[in-house]
Amino acid sequence: MTTVLRAPQNLPEWQAYHDIRRHVLFELRGLGSTYDPNHPDEYRSGHFPLVLWTGDDAVAVIRVDVEHDVAVFRRVAVRPDVQRRGFGRQLLQQAELFAQHQGCTRIESHVDPDAVVFYERCGFDRLSKSKRSPASILMGKLIR
Repeated sequence: MTTVLRAPQNLPEWQAYHDIRRHVLFELRGLGSTYDPNHPDEYRSGHFPLVLWTGDDAVAVIRVDVEHDVAVFRRVAVRPDVQRRGFGRQLLQQAELFAQHQGCTRIESHVDPDAVVFYERCGFDRLSKSKRSPASILMGKLIR
């Protein structure tokens, strides 16, 4: 089935975006009560919340923060019930195209250590320990 990466366009789509993020990135990590769907970063200029859709089904989310010529992939999450079906790879590929259209020449992401091998398979290189989050690895990729 075809997938499409696009911004949430209405309240139910925003709810789907937040539900995936809250569950995967907060609840499954024991941080459920700290999730804030109204965090100002979600609505800042240059920040692009995006959902990967397969039909009418939201399967994954990402926020692409554009900082000059660098796209920072933030809060990447795939619903647990559809993991290992290629949606993570499709999400990163489509987000890379989105970043190119924004004029970016490089991607960076602060990656959970458990996801480093996956990112390497998607063409990312380890850059350093993340200064933003000591428990993550800063990874990057040049794009054309």
